[in-house]
Amino acid sequence: MYAVIKTGGKQYKVAANDVIKVEKLPGKAGDSVVLDQVLMMGDDKASKVGTPILASTSVTAEILEQKKDDKIIVFKKNRRKNYRRTKGHRQELTVLRIISIGGTKAPAKQEAKKETPKAPVKKAPAAKTEAKETKAKTGKKAPIKKPAAPKTKAAPKKALPKKVAKKKTAAKGKEKS
Repeated sequence: MYAVIKTGGKQYKVAANDVIKVEKLPGKAGDSVVLDQVLMMGDDKASKVGTPILASTSVTAEILEQKKDDKIIVFKKNRRKNYRRTKGHRQELTVLRIISIGGTKAPAKQEAKKETPKAPVKKAPAAKTEAKETKAKTGKKAPIKKPAAPKTKAAPKKALPKKVAKKKTAAKGKEKS
């Protein structure tokens, strides 16, 4: 059986007992991690494809180690400008061993969602809130600001007729049209 999971913005095809390197996940060596973004699951006979993820399906993995990847050299250069910059980067990784594929999502996450229902929060208009805060600070009422009136577009200007320029000749001083 195999599964395609998504973690760290990347997708991985995994099977039981596979060892994979993924972007850093919280936890210590020996902890188990539940990866609940399963995009596809299948075996030799049939496969299930999620839209985009499969509901109530997860992959359980064990953290083997937290480590840094090999160093990557980033070199920038502009020729003939005497510009050279060298930087290095080491990506933090988590090495996982896949324990099981399938199963349901972690019950701890579902319980946490059930315990904390979200109640709608009513907000006061911003202008009234500012007025109350000013009154509390100074003891005086602050004027409530009214919203600005919408601007209207000005009518397009009409084109004026062009004046005909009259040229004078330099020698005789006569007008030429």
